[in-house]
Amino acid sequence: MKENKLLQRITILPEVCHGKPTIRGLRYTVEGILEYLRGGDSIEEILAEFEDLGREDVAACLVYAGLRK
Repeated sequence: MKENKLLQRITILPEVCHGKPTIRGLRYTVEGILEYLRGGDSIEEILAEFEDLGREDVAACLVYAGLRK
């Protein structure tokens, strides 16, 4: 999936999580998902824990983080 298409999954809405970047307007912050990955959780573990997320959502977080450096 192209980076621009992945980045469309990241939303910033003032009424959701105080305007922090989230996944598809859900209450999953990009920062939170990245913390799970930094803590050693695999993508498969994250997807098993949060069944309403997809692999593309995690990929979008990684792309977003790469652009925000």
